[in-house]
Amino acid sequence: MSAEIAVADNPEAARFEITVDGALAGFAEYRLKDDRIVFTHTEIDPAFEGQGLGSRLAAAALDASRDTGLTVVPRCPFIARYIDRHPEYRSLLGGEEARGQEG
Repeated sequence: MSAEIAVADNPEAARFEITVDGALAGFAEYRLKDDRIVFTHTEIDPAFEGQGLGSRLAAAALDASRDTGLTVVPRCPFIARYIDRHPEYRSLLGGEEARGQEG
């Protein structure tokens, strides 16, 4: 039997959360400013590491950002590396200058 994995935006906490069988396994914190989403920190609970959950979380957060038309500012090194490794998300950056903006 496989685990149920879900990613959801929790706007009250300003973060995307990933759960495994209902247990919080990690999150990607963000700040919203105008038409930008600034990802500031991503964390996976050590008990859940090594299962690819960080990648699933990053992809879901970036997909949601794309769906809502937000420009992504990857302050979080994990999100920045994920975008570097997955060129299909580079268009969300809105130009190289977006990386240098404080948000």
